[in-house]
Amino acid sequence: MILCEVGISCPRFFIAEKLQKEAVHFRRCFNISSKEQQINEEIRDKEIRVISNDGEQLGIMSAAEALKIAESKNLDLVKIAPAAKPPVCKIMDYGKFRFEKAKREKEARKNQKIVEIKEVRLSLNIDTHDFETKINHARKFISSGDKVKVSIRFRGREMAHPELGLTIMNRCAEAMADCASVEKPAKLEGRQMLMFLAPKSSK
Repeated sequence: MILCEVGISCPRFFIAEKLQKEAVHFRRCFNISSKEQQINEEIRDKEIRVISNDGEQLGIMSAAEALKIAESKNLDLVKIAPAAKPPVCKIMDYGKFRFEKAKREKEARKNQKIVEIKEVRLSLNIDTHDFETKINHARKFISSGDKVKVSIRFRGREMAHPELGLTIMNRCAEAMADCASVEKPAKLEGRQMLMFLAPKSSK
């Protein structure tokens, strides 16, 4: 007899059985698990349709039979179509599959264009030369695939003439009409009037 963890004497075989169960649980902690796909012992369907790692149809069999085939090839059994009747499972190297999938996702994120919002500031008394310079900057941003926030800051008594700001905003939208569309029309927010332009979608 020996003392167990709660201080009560227990037979040795009870302790051994407890340790054995903990060891099994410890080993299972290292099974590959995925919320997206069930693999190996996680697959408990009575019948599944099995595809080999070469793409060959192996037919319908129990999950236990399919797992034996996968283990004999030192591969994994992966459920790839859980909604099918019966579910479809494929024998594959799951570790390699996950690695290649992660690599593809990383490349996709790398090649994905991140759209930024660039700002172009105008004013109520902007002259023709400055206006054209600002329009050229906006065109560069649009051609790069970015959106443009056009802003006008009203100072002091300028707040009494929001219609002047709207006139300049419309002038800007017309000048950019060939390459950009108005995503959000000009709107007065506090002391600023804002308008958002986006690249024209090619049809």
